[in-house]
Amino acid sequence: MKCRRRTPTVQGVLFPGETDPWFFERQARRRGFSRIAGVDEAGRGPLAGPVVAAAVVLPWEADLPGVDDSKLLSAGEREECYAAILGLAAAVEVAAVSAEEIDRTDILSASLEAMREAIGRIAPPPDFVLVDGPWPVPATVAQRPITKGDRLSISVAAASIIAKVHRDRLMLSYHERFPQYNFARNKGYGTREHLEALARFGSCSIHRQTFRGVREHDSEER
Repeated sequence: MKCRRRTPTVQGVLFPGETDPWFFERQARRRGFSRIAGVDEAGRGPLAGPVVAAAVVLPWEADLPGVDDSKLLSAGEREECYAAILGLAAAVEVAAVSAEEIDRTDILSASLEAMREAIGRIAPPPDFVLVDGPWPVPATVAQRPITKGDRLSISVAAASIIAKVHRDRLMLSYHERFPQYNFARNKGYGTREHLEALARFGSCSIHRQTFRGVREHDSEER
C-alpha cells in the first residue's frame, strides 16, 4: 500500500499550499528562518481521552510524497506515513493534555497547551512554527497560524499524522483498562456504541466530564 498526497480544494479553488506543500515553509525561509516546525493536535472532539499535539521539523524538501492531513488518510496510510516521518524528520516531539485538564480549562486552551508543550520539547528549538488553525500558540517563538494548515503545509500535515497515530495508540491502551467502552474502535469519539456504553456503565476516569454526552451520566468507580 502506498500512502499518497491528495490535492484538496475549497469550492473548487486551488490555494498555493495545495499545489506546493512547501509553500509556507518556503515563505518562512525567505524571511530568514531555518528551523521550521509544524504543529497540530488530535482529539479535540472525542468524549474521552487526552488531546495530543505533535511538533515536527522536517529536513528541507524531504521526500514525503504521502504525507497529508491525517483525516484524509486511512489508518493504514497513516501508519505508513508515521513510519516515514519518523525515519526522515529532524525532530519529532509529542505532548498530551489529560481529560481532567480539559475539564478544568476548556478544549481550546488544552489543545493550545499541548501544542506549546510539544514545541517546547524540540531541541534545539525551532525558530519558526507553522500552526494548524487560526489561533496562535502561547509561546514566544515566531509563528504563523494557518487555517486548514494540515492540508496546506507538509510540516503541519506531518504533525497531524504523528499526533493522530500517537493518540490512537493511547486509546488502544485505554481499551485494555476500560474494555466496556470499546475505545479500540471509537477512540473516544461519541459513536452510538460509545453513548450506549455511557448510558449503561456511566463514565470513567478518562472521560471528559464537561462534555455533552458524558456529563449526563454518573461516573463509574474509577
